[in-house]
Amino acid sequence: MERVAFGVLGPVVAWDGAGDVLALKGPRHRAVLARLIVARRRVVPVSRLVAELWDEPPAGAVGAVQTFVAALRRVLEPDRPPRSPARLLVTEGSGYALRAEPEAVDAWRFEAAVGAAGKLPAGQALARLDEALGWWRGPAYAEFAQERWAGGERSRLAELRLQAVERQAEARMALGMAAAAVPDLDAHLAEHPWREDAWRLLALALYQAGRQGDALAVLRRARATLADQLGLDPGPKLRRLEVDILAQDPRLDPRDGPETAAARLWAEATAAYQRTATGARTRIESAVGLLRDLAVTGGGGLEAAREHRLAAITAAEEFGDPDLTARVIGAYDVPAIWTRSDDPQQAESVVAAAERALAALPRAPSYDAARCRLLATIALEMRGTRSPRGPQAAGEAEEIARRLDDPALLAFALNGVFMQSCTRAGLASRRDEIGAELVALAARHGLVTFEVLGHLIRLQACGALADFPTADEHAAAADSLAERHERPLVGVFTQWYRALRLAASDRFAQAEAAYREAVARLEGSGMPGMEHGLVPLTRLCLHLAGGPSSVREAAAAVDPSADWGPYRPWAEPFVLLRAGRHAEGQAALRALPEPPADLMYEVLCCLQAAAALELRDQAVLEHVRARLLPAAGELAGAGSGLITLGPVDHWLAVITTALNPSACPAAGERQ
Repeated sequence: MERVAFGVLGPVVAWDGAGDVLALKGPRHRAVLARLIVARRRVVPVSRLVAELWDEPPAGAVGAVQTFVAALRRVLEPDRPPRSPARLLVTEGSGYALRAEPEAVDAWRFEAAVGAAGKLPAGQALARLDEALGWWRGPAYAEFAQERWAGGERSRLAELRLQAVERQAEARMALGMAAAAVPDLDAHLAEHPWREDAWRLLALALYQAGRQGDALAVLRRARATLADQLGLDPGPKLRRLEVDILAQDPRLDPRDGPETAAARLWAEATAAYQRTATGARTRIESAVGLLRDLAVTGGGGLEAAREHRLAAITAAEEFGDPDLTARVIGAYDVPAIWTRSDDPQQAESVVAAAERALAALPRAPSYDAARCRLLATIALEMRGTRSPRGPQAAGEAEEIARRLDDPALLAFALNGVFMQSCTRAGLASRRDEIGAELVALAARHGLVTFEVLGHLIRLQACGALADFPTADEHAAAADSLAERHERPLVGVFTQWYRALRLAASDRFAQAEAAYREAVARLEGSGMPGMEHGLVPLTRLCLHLAGGPSSVREAAAAVDPSADWGPYRPWAEPFVLLRAGRHAEGQAALRALPEPPADLMYEVLCCLQAAAALELRDQAVLEHVRARLLPAAGELAGAGSGLITLGPVDHWLAVITTALNPSACPAAGERQ
C-alpha cells in the first residue's frame, strides 16, 4: 500500500507517496476525512457523521456518507483490488476509522515534536521546533472553523502552536541569540496580546540584546494591553521582571554557559571559514566532514546529511578526479547499526559512484587506504541485498585495513563486515565477535562512535544468545557514551532493547507500555529503514509471543490498514486468515521469498512458520525448518535488539511435530 500523508495544519489535504496532492472531491468528502482525523484512529459511528455533516440531515444521508467514504477510499487506496478490505479508511461495526500511522498526520507529528523538544538541549530543541513550526500552512482545519466537531481540536492545536513559538524563543535566548528572538515574539504578540509569558520573553530578549529602554517600554505596553483588553494587572513574573530590569540584575544577563559559548565559537569559526576557504575541492571535502558529524546529532541531522551526501559525491565526480571522489565517499564513515537501508535508491547511487572510483583509482599502494574506504562503503550500502558483491567488498576492505594496521580504517571495515553478517540464521555469535573487536579497538584509539557501535552490536547479539545480563551491560555502556558525547540516536536502540527485554521475560503488559514509549522515541529519528513497518510488526509479534498456538488470536488482531512497509508480504497471510480466505492465504504464504539478509531474518522465518502451521502447509514448514536450524538455541528475532518471537528451539519442535505428528505425542507443548 502506497503511503499517504495527511495535512490539517491549514486547509485539509492529503498527499501520495510522491508528495503530490490527492483530489479529495467536494467539501463533505473533506469533512468526513477531517472528522476521522480528529478521532485519532478511533471509530466514528455513521449516525454521528450524519449529525455533524448536516444541520438537518436529508432522507438519504446515511447513503450519502457511504458514498463519500467509497470515493475517499478510491483516492486514498487506488491500487486496492476489487472487493478486498480497505486498509486505511476501514469499516468497523456501524462506523468508520482512519487507521493512519502517527507520523502520517502533520498535527500528530507536530504534537510529538513539541513534546520531544522539551526534553532536548537548547540547540536540538530549536532545530526541532523550527522544523515543526514550518509544517503550519494556516489555521488548523482551516475550512472547518465553524464546525463544532472541529472546535476543540482546533483550539488545542492553536494553543500548542503558541507554546511552541514561545519555547522557540526560549531556546534562542538560551543559545545567546536574544536579538534573533525579538521579531518573532513581536509578531506573535501582535496576534495574541493576552499571552503574558510572551510579553515577559520579549522584554527579556530586548534587555539581553542591549535594549533596556525598549524592554521597559514593552513592559509598559503589556500593562496597558492587559488592563484594556482583560481588565487585569500584570502577573508576578512580569512585575518582578520590571523591577529586575530597573535594577540591572545580573541574573538577567545572557547565560554564557557551554551551549552559548559553543554557539558563538561555531558562528565565528564558520564566518572565518567562509572568508578564507575559497577552493571548490576544499569546500566539498569539508562539507562531507560536516555531514558526517551532522549524521550523529539526531533525527533531523541524519535526514539532512542523507539529503546532501549524494550531492557532494556528484559534485566531486564532476572534477574527473577519482582520488577526490574516493576521499569524498570515504569520508562519510558514519557507523551504521541497522541492516536495512534508509534510502535504497540513494544507496545504489553511492555504490555505483564508489565502483566507478575504484575502477579509476591507480593500483599503487599509496591508494590502498582510499580503496579500503570505498570497499567498506560498498559493503555498508549493499546491506540486506543478498548480492555477492557485498560480502566480497567487506572481506577485501577488512584485509586491506588489517594489512595497513590503521585502527580507524579497520573500524570502518568491520562495520561493513557486520552489515554483511545476516545472510542466514544463526550468526549471532559471529556478530558478537565483531562487536567485541570494535569495542576493544575503538576504546584503545578514542573512536567513540565506533565504540558505541560495538556496544550496540553486542547488545543485539547477546539478546539473540539469551545472555541478557551481558546485553544489559552493553546497553548501559552505550547510553553512558551517548550522554557524554551527545549521541541522541543511541537512546532509540537502547529503549527498544529494554522493551524487548520485558517481552522476552513474558512480561507482556509491561512490554506493551514500553513499546509505546519506544515508538514515540523512534518517530522523527530519521531512520525510515528501521522505522518503516516496525510498529504493526511489533504488535503482531507480541500477539504471537505465546507461541504458534496463538496464531488465530494474532491473525484476528492484525490491522490490515496499518503501514507494514517491507514486512507486508509476511503479514499478508495473517490478513487473509483474518478474513477467512484460507486458499488465498496459502497462495500468499507460498509466494514468500527467503527473508532479506538483515536482522529480522529469524522473525520473518517464524512468522512464515506460524502461518504455515495454521494452514498445515508441510512444504513451507520444511523450507522454514531448514532455514531456522542454524539458529537453534537462540531467541528468534532478539538479534534485532527490538522484538522477539521466543526460543527458536520451541518453533523447531512444533514444526517437527507438525511434520511428524506420530513421532511427537506431546506436540504443541512449550519447552
